[in-house]
Amino acid sequence: MYEDYYRFSAKPFQLNPDPRFFFGSKGHKRAMAYLDYGLSLGEGFIVITGEVGAGKTTLVRNLFRQLDAHNLIAAQLVSTQLDAEDTLRSVAASFGLEHEGLTKSALLKNLEDFLAAAARQGKRALLVVDEAQNLTQRAVEELRMLSNFQNNERSLIQTFLLGQPEFRGILQSPDMQQLRQRVVASYHLGPLDPEETRGYIEHRLRTVGWQGKPSFDDAAFAALHRFTGGIPRRLNTTCDRLLLFGYLEEKNHFGEAEVSEVIADLKNEVAHQDFHGVAGINHASATGNGIAGEDTAHLAHRIEQVERSVNRILPIVRKILYTVSERHAAAEDDSVPERRASEL
Repeated sequence: MYEDYYRFSAKPFQLNPDPRFFFGSKGHKRAMAYLDYGLSLGEGFIVITGEVGAGKTTLVRNLFRQLDAHNLIAAQLVSTQLDAEDTLRSVAASFGLEHEGLTKSALLKNLEDFLAAAARQGKRALLVVDEAQNLTQRAVEELRMLSNFQNNERSLIQTFLLGQPEFRGILQSPDMQQLRQRVVASYHLGPLDPEETRGYIEHRLRTVGWQGKPSFDDAAFAALHRFTGGIPRRLNTTCDRLLLFGYLEEKNHFGEAEVSEVIADLKNEVAHQDFHGVAGINHASATGNGIAGEDTAHLAHRIEQVERSVNRILPIVRKILYTVSERHAAAEDDSVPERRASEL
């Protein structure tokens, strides 16, 4: 919607990972170097950890884009809350192999045959496991066993484990000793610093044809970094809403006031709310103590905030509906001559 207003070729802050928007911060460049090193070894596990939305998936997709697609067979395992045998089935399914109704031994045989055939064709097999912190110990063991598949002392598969920060602690447990011995490279992806936050925003804008409209002042970039903590996905969400706000309010410059107004709206939405106060109210009620005076004041304040947010959003919704109806009416007018011509 705001793309036309600002003359962008696409949405600059979409949430889906897209290697076109890869931004080489200090941390991301170092992580890429670790990935390249691990890939050069052609075996074992590569571990990348980071906060939710830190850019782990985008990092790996950017790496894949740089590899020779003709020599790469990559599969991604997204759902990791599975038992050991279901994990094997998901790996087989990710590589496009038959998996329904097969025994564990048949699954392993199919996988080994497939990987051996790929190696004979000079192809590299990579398995990307997202949300690795959710893997059970038995599921991890099954993945480790896959790394035993070899051909002429060459490993047939290499595995990337992407996880949230707690996965680092999981790896240090005694049960993970055998997996740790197979890890050839690991890196923790931290948040962007204030300077990188500005570079990240401007990079994504330039990727879609930004010519300086809208403009941002230093205070706007500082406010965006404070609110998002330098986490790329949070930056995407906030900047996307900021551009929508700018389109609806017909703004071509963003300062701290505009950013603060958008942040105020976001804080009143479910995805950004802190529910500790509400939990405290529910707990007091459940234990028979009633609602304390400070909880009542907190609830009243939250209701007032929501009302202000709704009052601020209503004009925006009206403008969206008006724009859509105008476009629909214009499309209807354009189709009238065609209908009349067909009737003649």
